[in-house]
Parts: sequence; C-alpha cells; structure tokens
Amino acid sequence: MFVNCITPDAVKELARLLKQHGLIPDVLSCQPQQVIDLRYRCRTDVHPGIELTPTLVRHQPIIRWLADPRVYHTLAMIDPDAPSRKHPKYRCWLHWLVGNVPGCDVVRGEQLFGYIGSRPPVATGAHRYLFVVFKQYCQLDFDEDSVSSCSYEGRPSFNIKRFAKKYALGNPIAATFFLASWEQTDFY
Repeated sequence: MFVNCITPDAVKELARLLKQHGLIPDVLSCQPQQVIDLRYRCRTDVHPGIELTPTLVRHQPIIRWLADPRVYHTLAMIDPDAPSRKHPKYRCWLHWLVGNVPGCDVVRGEQLFGYIGSRPPVATGAHRYLFVVFKQYCQLDFDEDSVSSCSYEGRPSFNIKRFAKKYALGNPIAATFFLASWEQTDFY
C-alpha cells in the first residue's frame, strides 16, 4: 500500500490547483479534505495537475485514500472537457464509476461503469481528468445499469453533482486530477 500521510500543505495545493484549473466550481462545489494517491502501471504516480499521455493511463489505476474500512465510498473519474474545453458539448464524460467501495478497496466495490482511460480528441487541447471520492452513509442500492468498459452508454453529459444529490453523498472527501492531450495510438 502506498498511502501517504496527508499534509495540510498537500490539501492546500490540491485546492489551489483545482481552482486554478477551474474544477472548482466547474465540477466541484467545494474542496475535498484529502488528496487521492493514484498510481498507474510502470510506477506512474499521479500528482494533482500533472500531464500524462493516454498510453500511460489506459489501464485501471491503483487508488488509495485514508478511509475507515467499515465505511463505504463512491469513486468517479470524469472528463469535464468533452469533446473540448472550449466547446464542452457533453460537459462531463464519465470514465469510471464505482460504488459501495469498502474503505478504499476499489477492487471490492460495485463497478457501475467500467474504466476507460483518457481519450481526448485530436486538436482539443489538454483535458482535465478528475478523480473524486464521496463518503456513503450506508451501503447503497444503485439503480443505474452496470456499463462495461467497452460501452459509451450513459457516459456523455454525466452530472456528478446530480448523482451525489440522488444518493445523498454530500461533499467530496478526496480528489486528484491529471491533464491529458490527444495522442496517436493504436489501442482505441
């Protein structure tokens, strides 16, 4: 496990970067109290605001945050810049959604939308990819159909604030984000 102690400076820096990149107020109403530890294959650690390539983030990451293992959480990954930041037709594109996560054990959670890595279209600039965690007050019965990582159904125009309100999730407790731009790849 690679969870680090959360320092007040790291949380302040996350809040500053969330505001600088417009994620507060575009997506989040307030700043979370924790920074998510996130790592992709090949020891690619995600620090708030880092720029990564779609190739580096194409596989589901390992995610941790400080959490009581007896408490359930919901994790979401969204791109608020789909298809581009200047013209966000879909507003928030849902890349991943996992509910009923015991503590921070994402693998044991209920995968509602399978993971899809970043896929910004050509000539659309850097997209913001936000990971956000909400504390659940109990185990939930989600009424969304499970969507595989091969399907785009239900992903465009996802509203994380509406989803959080629907399930009484309250404010986010943890977050991080990275930036990614279009890359010529053959894995799509």
